[in-house]
Amino acid sequence: MEQRVGRVESVVAWAIRNLDGLIAVGLGLTIGLMDVLGDVISDKVSSGATLLVLGTLAVGSMTERLRRKSDIHEAYADTRRALEDLAMVRSLSGDQVGDALERARAQTNRWYFKGGTGTYLRAVTLPRCVEAATRQRAQLSIKIDIINPAEEQTCAAYARFRQTFARRRNDDAAQAWTADRTRKEAYATVLAACWFRQRLDTLEISVHLSSGVPTLRFDLSETCLIITQDDPNRVNLLVARDQPLYDYYVTELHQSREQAVRLDLRGVAPLGDEPTVDEVRAVFDDVDLPLPSVFSDADVAEIVEKALHAEDPYRR
Repeated sequence: MEQRVGRVESVVAWAIRNLDGLIAVGLGLTIGLMDVLGDVISDKVSSGATLLVLGTLAVGSMTERLRRKSDIHEAYADTRRALEDLAMVRSLSGDQVGDALERARAQTNRWYFKGGTGTYLRAVTLPRCVEAATRQRAQLSIKIDIINPAEEQTCAAYARFRQTFARRRNDDAAQAWTADRTRKEAYATVLAACWFRQRLDTLEISVHLSSGVPTLRFDLSETCLIITQDDPNRVNLLVARDQPLYDYYVTELHQSREQAVRLDLRGVAPLGDEPTVDEVRAVFDDVDLPLPSVFSDADVAEIVEKALHAEDPYRR
């Protein structure tokens, strides 16, 4: 019974959709049969009926065009929605990068970073995230993946990379990158991680040291992934949390850390609010990353300055 009712509804719906065509066909057949079976209608009636049929066909044609136009608009809307879903990244430039990073920090209890030496991480991300977690008494997880300062060749290669693009855009400040500066910047990130770990019990922080030279920086929070690079004239990217590319990079960053050297930050020597040279040397010995013997006390003091008082590289 239900199948029969369904068939009837389908037939009625089809008839309504094609009502104009059915009327035209009905009129044409009626006039044609009357003309064949007998001379019962006048030429005027026949001509009028013909015009009526033609008019009905014209209306049907217009209706069909409107229906097709509506279908085209609907198909266009569906295609547009599909393309928007496929657009997994949004470009960022100029001040948009700093604003995007600020929004990413607003509501997150985790932050994964992969890059060269982590200057922005020390200057802004770490202190702001720790401050928010302290205020909210919340758990905070931070994973850091930077170049290994103990590997001179890696530091020299990274310095050359930074200098190459700095020369192309005549950036004198960026051209100051040297192997020595690179090593100190990376050591400073390690020191900053140890320093903040001792000031927030709910902070779970890890530092991983890679041998490769990164060309991009990755900052991943609970809401998005932000990919940046050293050249401010180049476009940076933002990937929202609900996009597949976000999950892909979560896995990619995890695999990168798995192949790096992880430092054990537990049980390191205590650090004061303004660490002394001896305290800093002791900390690096405890994490099995001793400072080079050629580093003087002035070099160690410079590392402390970079670790706790780094300048925001996005500030203009």
